[in-house]
Amino acid sequence: MLDDDVLVDAGTGVGDLSLDEMARVNHVLLTHSHLDHVASLPLMLDAVAARRLAAGAEPLQVRALQSTIDALKAHIFNNLIWPDFSTIPSADTPLMRCVPITVGEVLQVGGKAIEVLPAVHTVPAVGFAAATTSGHWVFSGDTERNPAFWQRINQLPVALLIIETAFSDREKDLARRSLHLAPGTLAEELDQIDRNQRYPIYITHTKPAETGLIMEEIRRFDDSPNRPDDVRHDIRWLSAGQTFEL
Repeated sequence: MLDDDVLVDAGTGVGDLSLDEMARVNHVLLTHSHLDHVASLPLMLDAVAARRLAAGAEPLQVRALQSTIDALKAHIFNNLIWPDFSTIPSADTPLMRCVPITVGEVLQVGGKAIEVLPAVHTVPAVGFAAATTSGHWVFSGDTERNPAFWQRINQLPVALLIIETAFSDREKDLARRSLHLAPGTLAEELDQIDRNQRYPIYITHTKPAETGLIMEEIRRFDDSPNRPDDVRHDIRWLSAGQTFEL
């Protein structure tokens, strides 16, 4: 969550928010269409619908790739799995409005400038970089090897990077097939960071049963750089409830 009005993805973590917090969300940025990134969007909208309508709130703006929007409409907001909130209470005054985005676009969302970054996943996907007074907050989204991502963020003053590492190295083949990172591929990806850049790196999207092993494997490779000129990174685990001021 960026400030209290912009939500990046809408997985099960949205359930940690109170109704008041959900009602303050006016913008949702989706990285892609997979269930663990959109599961709570229909439930959150339903939970605060009456409150938003009574307050005369603007439609919730859902920004995503067109293919992600198409998937949401076909498989979730289809009046079979869930009501189509883009036409409720009417098409002119809906609870939700979907806005297509493209890679490279800089969004103006809730007073924030947020750039859409490339991602490499099994479905079309993106990451995001939000400009702050101390640099950019960068979120990789679900991705595997992604040279275009590093090329772009090496051009930005990065304050903090959040990057996925879903699998341990013992599941590296599965990680490759599902286009997720494992510690070994993460090490190769971090080698692409410009040597003049130094910023904290937070690991997210770890499989719950493997989090301890994943973080141990990451600590191990970071203690043993691949090249003589490699440096240790400031790598930490992102956990629910953490708050950052940038």
